[in-house]
Amino acid sequence: MGRKQHVRKVRVRESFFDQEGFGELPGRAVVKHGDALAVLEELEPKKFDLIITSPPYNIGKSYEVKRSIEEYLETQESIIDLMIRVLSDKGSICWQVGNYIEKSEIYPLDIFYYQIFKKHGLQLRNRIVWYFGHGLHASKRFSGRYETILWFTKNPDYIFNLDDVRVKSKYPGKRHFKGPNRGLPSGNPKGKNPSDIWEIVRSDWEGVLWNIPNVKSNHPEKTSHPCQFPVELVERCLLALTNKHSWVLDPFAGVGSTLVAAIKTNRNALGIEKEAKYCKIARERLKSLEEGTLRTRPINKPIHQPSATDKVARVPKEWLFDES
Repeated sequence: MGRKQHVRKVRVRESFFDQEGFGELPGRAVVKHGDALAVLEELEPKKFDLIITSPPYNIGKSYEVKRSIEEYLETQESIIDLMIRVLSDKGSICWQVGNYIEKSEIYPLDIFYYQIFKKHGLQLRNRIVWYFGHGLHASKRFSGRYETILWFTKNPDYIFNLDDVRVKSKYPGKRHFKGPNRGLPSGNPKGKNPSDIWEIVRSDWEGVLWNIPNVKSNHPEKTSHPCQFPVELVERCLLALTNKHSWVLDPFAGVGSTLVAAIKTNRNALGIEKEAKYCKIARERLKSLEEGTLRTRPINKPIHQPSATDKVARVPKEWLFDES
């Protein structure tokens, strides 16, 4: 894999409630096997500066029991109500969702979730588009290539570290052409605000879309989980919406991508996961991170663009024909 990564020590605990495994010290990563509703009821109020997750989409995965969209949203609202209780006053919720599909009809989940969060008094700061270039191909509609992240805050005063996520200005030499600052640089020496729609392709965070590859078969982070969260997607939210040593919660932790991102960015994290096999994988990934052997996609790595010499990028000879 190359040179060993230097990562500070990770404490992985079976239970969030172990006195030795819980506290304000940095570097805590806790994997809790259990149901999100049950665990959330026992957590300390206002503990977490960020709750970030990708909830089940109710699309019939092996770990889901598919229900009507009304039943599904009712259960999710119960979880959201408990999440708000453990969110700090300056905290944020990042809720990453795709679409619910029933009889080939699409229900955009972010629209339904927006109403739930608003009913509970949260304020939407951004609706972020996560674009990925590969996925399943549809036959009766256009192929889906994006999901959304709803970023809500609990109060008007919230953690937001813009300087930690600024991007290089495209025209740093621009100057004010009128007013008291005429002739002075008009931009910020630390870079520009990346806006609410980002493209991470040519350089880190520059452009108009969050272009982050989804975790498929050839992704370096791929595990047996069918809907895995990319680590770099979480890292970007952590850098902007938490401080170092903040506590982060993922109530549907899966294979622990949120916990990995938290440790990489010097945060603490609790992940709740009801499937024991995914808890096991999450702990293994954290152990690999501690040992410097965990493969993750770098946060600023450009998206691969095939060259003319790539065999799979060539037009098959069977498709070639003489238009004359």
